[in-house]
Amino acid sequence: MGMHRIARRASLLAVILLLVVGFARWSWAADEAATDLVAAQSTEASAQQAAEEESSDPTNAELKVMADTLWVLIAGVLVFFMNLGFGCVESGFCRAKNCVNILSKNFVVFAISSIGFWVVGWGLMFGDGGGFVGTEGLLFLGGADNSPATGDAYVGTYSAISWTGVPLWAKFFFQLVFCGTAATIVSGAVAERIKYVSFIVFSFIMAMAIYPVVGHWIWGGGWLQSMGFLDFAGSTQVHSIGGWAALAGVIILGPRIGKYSANGRVNAIPGHNLSLATVGCFVLWFGWFGFNPGSTMGVDPNAISEIVVTTNTAAAAATLSATLLAWLLLGKPDLGMTLNGCLAGLVAITAPCAFVTVGASLLIGLMAGALVVLGVLFFDRIRCDDPVGATSVHLLNGVFGTLCIGLFATPDRLARAGNDAATAGLFYGGGVQQLITQAIGVAACAAYVLVLAAAAWLLLKYTMGIRVSPEEEMEGLDIGEHGNEAYPNFIKTGNTMGGF
Repeated sequence: MGMHRIARRASLLAVILLLVVGFARWSWAADEAATDLVAAQSTEASAQQAAEEESSDPTNAELKVMADTLWVLIAGVLVFFMNLGFGCVESGFCRAKNCVNILSKNFVVFAISSIGFWVVGWGLMFGDGGGFVGTEGLLFLGGADNSPATGDAYVGTYSAISWTGVPLWAKFFFQLVFCGTAATIVSGAVAERIKYVSFIVFSFIMAMAIYPVVGHWIWGGGWLQSMGFLDFAGSTQVHSIGGWAALAGVIILGPRIGKYSANGRVNAIPGHNLSLATVGCFVLWFGWFGFNPGSTMGVDPNAISEIVVTTNTAAAAATLSATLLAWLLLGKPDLGMTLNGCLAGLVAITAPCAFVTVGASLLIGLMAGALVVLGVLFFDRIRCDDPVGATSVHLLNGVFGTLCIGLFATPDRLARAGNDAATAGLFYGGGVQQLITQAIGVAACAAYVLVLAAAAWLLLKYTMGIRVSPEEEMEGLDIGEHGNEAYPNFIKTGNTMGGF
């Protein structure tokens, strides 16, 4: 009986194998026939297909739009990635008990900027209208626009940015990431004592009323642009705006508990993780290769290549000068000063990066690195408590870099940029005219941002409040504001500055 069962199974297996082999042979034959049929059809249609492909080839103009759009979007993504750098630098420079709060602020601020700039910021900044603010196409990018058409072919309400031949949404995204950068600068300066909800409200004000108005003056066809004011990638438009708003907040908010003694002594409050801060600085340095070269908003190989090198040279020079000066003044090569020195050089070269030589960028970086060290010591001397040095990095060097155009801009690079109203810098035969124009722009930005930011901070202070309670500040904002900790398994140790 067992042998009979085995024989039946063997017969069934043989039948299955025969069927499989037969099906495979039939399938192969069918495929071969189909291949022959396809080959015959393809031979017959080859002439027609070739003609269709030839007629669908993109024109040179269309290829340029594709290349420009790809470049702008890649550069914009690099600038977006800088949000990680800011989060790492700020949280590393502050205490562990506030790490979650700082990371949360840096994360949410880009979401706030995205919505606020889309709702009204873009229209205020680039909409056609008067010299002070855009009045057309104001809400939700709702104005007429036939981008990527440029020049006389452009029809729409955003003519101030019609010089770049990329689609409207590519223009918007690149400008949006700049707006987000300006807003996040404020976060570090007011860290470790600001109410979370108040920071959120202020960030909306930055994205919808502060950043875009000055942006209209400088990049949106406003009165500063008309008089020849230059700021290629935003030493004033991004960094000074963030710095002035931060300074107003620092003054109104007041210093952290324990930062300054009654006898005038400045007490150091060390950051909890310089490894994290160093990683963040590298991320920012990397992202700046999108920030500055990407501001061409189109593929110009010569301009992009030189801007990359001027950007990097200024950062390297500032790193070295800040390290050396801190070593001389403080007795040790302070890593925090080194990191902020690098960022100071990047901020200072942001405005003139397309208008100066590589040699001039070296000088700008050397001076920027020294300026940030002196700035940190100065702000502490006048009791302006800035935990991460944002005002020294972004405010002082944003102003300095903007003024450098009036000193170092060369005639040939200005011609390449196509700004007919601007003149060469003082050191290149242009006299003081451009320097005066740059100073007027710096002063106008300072006046507008300081007044509006101070009004916003004061309004928030006397309505919802802007500062956490002393008890919450001592315990840490991670628990008080968010109910969780960045390092829940770490042992905390008390100190005179309010804990780990």
